[in-house]
Amino acid sequence: MDVAFANLYIDAYQEHTKGNSVSASWLFSFENATEELTILQHIMLGINAHINLDLGIATAATMKGKELTLIEKDFNTVNDILFNITNEMQDRLSRVSPLLFLLDLLGKNTDEKVIDFSMRKARQQSWNSTNLLWALDESQKPEAIAKIDLLVLELAKFIKDPKSKIIGYVLKGIRSFEEKNVGQIITKLQRD
Repeated sequence: MDVAFANLYIDAYQEHTKGNSVSASWLFSFENATEELTILQHIMLGINAHINLDLGIATAATMKGKELTLIEKDFNTVNDILFNITNEMQDRLSRVSPLLFLLDLLGKNTDEKVIDFSMRKARQQSWNSTNLLWALDESQKPEAIAKIDLLVLELAKFIKDPKSKIIGYVLKGIRSFEEKNVGQIITKLQRD
């Protein structure tokens, strides 16, 4: 399943670079890659499309003809793993986004709970999509995927432009002090 899951991103990226059509949520992410967003927003746009759209598609395809409950425990175990790396992810992001802590202050240090809740909700939605796609005939899947994609696109729009003016101003402030060189960002994020 992990290869099928990874390939959905790779395929979307390659198709986009060739000028071919991709899902609306991936298109939105790719089209906003050069927008002046925070590094976290860029990461969240990719995570949004990959988890909320691709994961359900990959899981349903992998389990086609098999009992879906066989993978449910593994699917849910990933939630705990993701939550356990939240602090490490924040530490690494602070290397390239030194004012990211402002979101902690704004969230009154509840951001880990919010991230965990959001990730669990996203993965629950992905599991719901998996169940739907797994149960459908092949002829019904494209329409269902298109509908899921539109929901994922709406979340992407919210990630890009939060409705809260305060959060919008804080994000602009965070962005102004972030590392801008992509190569440096990758190097600093990879460093142990």
